[in-house]
Amino acid sequence: MSNTTINAIRILSAEAIQRANSGHPGLPLGAAPIAYTLWQFFLKFNGADPKWEDRDRFILSAGHGSMLNYALLHLYGFGLTKEDLMNFRQLGSKTPGHPEYGHTVGIETTTGPLGQGIANAVGMAVAEAHLAARYNREGFPVVDHYTYALCGDGCLEEGISYEACSFAGANELGKLIVLYDDNDITIEGDTDVTFREDVAARFRAQNWQVLKVDFVEHPDAVTLLASALRKARRETKRPSLIICKTKIGFGSPLEGSEKCHGAPLGAENLQKTKEALGWTEAPFEVPAEVLRHTAQAGKRGAKLERAWKKMFAAYEKAYPELAAEYRSVMQGELPALDFLDALKFEKPMATRQTSSAVLQAVAASLPSLMGGSADLAPSNLSAMKDTETLSYGDFSSKNYGGRNIHFGIREHAMAAIANGMQLHGGIRAYCATFFIFSDYCKHAMRLSALMQLPVIYILTHDSIGVGEDGPTHEPVEQLIALRSIPGMKVFRPADGRETVAAWKSALTGTSPTALVLSRQALSQYAGSGDEAMKGGYILEDSEGTPDVLLLASGSEVALCVAAKAELEKEGIKARVVSMPCMEEFEKQPREYREQVLPSAVKARVCVEAGSPYSWYRYAGEQGRLVTMTTFGASAPAAALFEKFGFTAENVVRAAKESLGK
Repeated sequence: MSNTTINAIRILSAEAIQRANSGHPGLPLGAAPIAYTLWQFFLKFNGADPKWEDRDRFILSAGHGSMLNYALLHLYGFGLTKEDLMNFRQLGSKTPGHPEYGHTVGIETTTGPLGQGIANAVGMAVAEAHLAARYNREGFPVVDHYTYALCGDGCLEEGISYEACSFAGANELGKLIVLYDDNDITIEGDTDVTFREDVAARFRAQNWQVLKVDFVEHPDAVTLLASALRKARRETKRPSLIICKTKIGFGSPLEGSEKCHGAPLGAENLQKTKEALGWTEAPFEVPAEVLRHTAQAGKRGAKLERAWKKMFAAYEKAYPELAAEYRSVMQGELPALDFLDALKFEKPMATRQTSSAVLQAVAASLPSLMGGSADLAPSNLSAMKDTETLSYGDFSSKNYGGRNIHFGIREHAMAAIANGMQLHGGIRAYCATFFIFSDYCKHAMRLSALMQLPVIYILTHDSIGVGEDGPTHEPVEQLIALRSIPGMKVFRPADGRETVAAWKSALTGTSPTALVLSRQALSQYAGSGDEAMKGGYILEDSEGTPDVLLLASGSEVALCVAAKAELEKEGIKARVVSMPCMEEFEKQPREYREQVLPSAVKARVCVEAGSPYSWYRYAGEQGRLVTMTTFGASAPAAALFEKFGFTAENVVRAAKESLGK
């Protein structure tokens, strides 16, 4: 029955791709026996309860082969119907072109951008190891599962895979198993054109166990892969890479050719493939004995889940407080956040410092909070600090219970690993770096937003205020880059209370949040507070209708406050609007936005030490912008702010220009 089931996976995939006249048949045809062996004999799952907490996680990192995943979900009882397969890549279908988390039941993460899935899998393995260390007790393996990723040559060519796998090896994540579909083909042809390294040696050097199975030469490779998987599961000190030599497009006339990588086989070639594989079923139909065979895996998983639930009931009696906390973190529950209101900020402080104070308070009340920095924690102030009563520790192979993570200088993998931790459940993930290096995190941040994962990004050293490090380290265009991502909240607070509000917002809802924080000390304002959660609010106002509106975020709010005082000396009424988060401001009712920014007041000045493009919608035709249109320079911060026009005097001048004076 193994060969028939493998061929069912192949043909269903090829038929759906042909019907859509779009897709990637090569990987499903070649990798079907890999997926079958894993799902039929090893993967712990229950299609009737796809969110069972102790299930194994399966990630198709090579997401272009999505029909492989959909065929598996169809055959193994996840409710994906024949009609769903027939609607592959069609508008509104459950089977989009690449796997999408939250869209199709059984999909653990959104993949397609190569290498992201491997890094997500590393994050899931981190979460499993941490939660097991925190909650398991002798006789009660509440958290005890594996993370499997199926990748291709393209995933391993991407730099993110090197970063993530290096991290996994350094932390000895033994319950991570990567299956490498090694078919030597990419879109442009044979991988020998550009990808020649010894992959096995590379992974061994990163402290991985490396195993090999040849599906091309060996007639019973399924048995060999099963043996390799058992060996991988026994290895506890190293993650495992199983190199599976396959042929892309197996069984088709295009076997071994890049021509079957990203295009349908064609009707004639599809028919020839069916003939070569001995397939005689009607389109999108499979023999009844195949469904009976695959149902055995689901029954095995259902039995394992029943045993787990029975064990957990005993665990609750033996460790009621621990069990209650486990339930809480897995459900993503939050404490009431009003304890943050007790934080007081009186003297000038950098918002990276005020953020650190908030982080410490949150860490003490939220046991699921876990994260770290890309080797910049002393500068980001992003570590959870031990107290007399609480010890957070560093996550490592010697202490999986630690909550502080040393990601190393791996920004891209860091962000994707954080996504994996958040996806796993039981973790509120955060990560940190300098704001300029958010460029390295960008694609993973975009996927945070696409999947609506509330990962918190702590991004410090937010402007030319970086100073002496110069233009390579001074973010100019990064604010507009992040603000352009749908579903991303970008908070640039002006003081301590706005920082508290930003953290409150980050901890609620499902959006990822970028906390963009200053290196230099900022003033504290009497009028700031939770109003900042609305994204924009009146910080200081005039009597009656203002003549001019002064808008800013972060450190530049101080310039508007000073300019307001100067303008009032000349009889010009000014309103200061702090705009820490444009995304949240745009969600407010029209009436509130009109109250803050009256459309009748045309004179406006928008001030931010970054690119101007975010501000045009608020400036209007008559407004003026005090922003950056060049890169920065290397000098003390004060000298740079003056050089580039970030002074109260320049804001006053711009206000008068806007007023026509």
